[in-house]
Amino acid sequence: MKLRLLIMSCMTFFATPIWAGGIDQAINNAIAPYANGISKVIFFSIPFIGGTTIPLVLVWLVMAAIFFTFYFKFINLRTFRHGFNLIRGKYNQPDAQGKVSHFQALSTALSGTVGLGNIAGVATAVSLGGAGATFWMILAGFLGMSTKFVECTLGVKYRDILPDGTIHGGPMRYLTKGFKEKGMPGFGKFLAVFFAIMCVGGSLGGGNMYQANQSFQQLVSVTGGDSSVLFNYGWLFGIVVAALVGVTIMGGITSIARVTSKLVPFMGLVYVITGLVIIGMNIEHVGDAFADIYAGAFNKDSVFGGIVGVLIVGFTRAAFSNEAGVGSASIAHSAVKTNEPVTEGLVALYEPFIDTVVVCTITALVIGITGFIPAEPDKTVQGIELTSAAFGSAVFWFPYVLTVAAVLFAFSTMIAWSYYGVKAFTFLFGQGKKQVTIYNWMFLVFVVIGSSMDLGAVISFSDAMIFAMSFPNIIGLYFLAPVVKRELNTYMAKLKSGEIQPNK
Repeated sequence: MKLRLLIMSCMTFFATPIWAGGIDQAINNAIAPYANGISKVIFFSIPFIGGTTIPLVLVWLVMAAIFFTFYFKFINLRTFRHGFNLIRGKYNQPDAQGKVSHFQALSTALSGTVGLGNIAGVATAVSLGGAGATFWMILAGFLGMSTKFVECTLGVKYRDILPDGTIHGGPMRYLTKGFKEKGMPGFGKFLAVFFAIMCVGGSLGGGNMYQANQSFQQLVSVTGGDSSVLFNYGWLFGIVVAALVGVTIMGGITSIARVTSKLVPFMGLVYVITGLVIIGMNIEHVGDAFADIYAGAFNKDSVFGGIVGVLIVGFTRAAFSNEAGVGSASIAHSAVKTNEPVTEGLVALYEPFIDTVVVCTITALVIGITGFIPAEPDKTVQGIELTSAAFGSAVFWFPYVLTVAAVLFAFSTMIAWSYYGVKAFTFLFGQGKKQVTIYNWMFLVFVVIGSSMDLGAVISFSDAMIFAMSFPNIIGLYFLAPVVKRELNTYMAKLKSGEIQPNK
């Protein structure tokens, strides 16, 4: 009886608005200064056209995407159909080493990219860069397909498969093993360790805190905003989500792939259909919306900072959305069942296409045709709230659909990034169960932290960690691009000769 009274007293104490607000504010005050400081270092800007400055990391990502698109002769277009056949399972190799199918690997990787970056990120982009930012997001997605092809091919090429079936892949492996082949083992190890450290940070930031934060913000928005009974209870929402995430991630990649292969198509379909319904209801405005997107992209006198300013906003949000060049997705793709590394690179092409070209465009069109793009740059817009308002303007209960999608998007992204993070963590500190357990608990704590923080600080930390991963990763992609070209040429020759046949 005494124990029961003590528990009830504690629950009553922590449920009071004053204490709840105090927890959220205390967490934010403790973390925000560090997040903002890290962001300033990673997003060091260099002078650009007309006195504008541009983040060096963005130049780094875009130049790589352009280079690989030309180096592989527009691989993002010429193998599109074959990649689709691979996803369908027409070339599956059941006896090949690996744990998941092409479709499951793609679903897991997509669950880490198709998420709140597409809902909240697009809203942030059009708030800061106007409709024209959408054009540059789409272009960045198209170019990013080539980068994704390279990193995911390398992820399978240099993966380690242990006797018990455990698979270790991704940049940590191809940076270490690829540079060793080139006689630079020390440099490769340095790049791999740097990547792993940033990957752990990225998994806790963009793959965790940002998702928890924005899904909670949407839940608050549809339940009354500032007057919502949930307003000061981000920490409590985080505890509930952490419990659900914890149950899933304890099963490793097989459990994660099983969940994401069902969850990602379902939630993606719900979101896309809802968006298309709104677009259909406003079909007469679609032409004007596309015209605004094109005009805004090339309007040198734009109130959003001219062409360069709009381009920077669009490319930045696209990079955060599809993560091409970051290297994270190659960790998930490394678990695929295949004897041909290039096949997974061709499957991975679809990630930026689905994530940025399709889903982000639908989101931008919904915001545009419903008239919610601000006339002036608005840094106060809280991401997903803008998208929700646009959805709600069409049908009053659509924000509730968006809330379900947001929570599911956040959940799937978190479980995918927990896998990326645990692989990086164990690369740094050892492969034992103890290390896995330590990381998993740390990840779950950050779910609660992310739910309790202001969006600005969360975005600063998230972007910084994820973009920092691109520095060592893209160095590796440049050095190892000839390896990928040989793999591609060999595979295409096998297809042409009939040595590789589709399943009957």
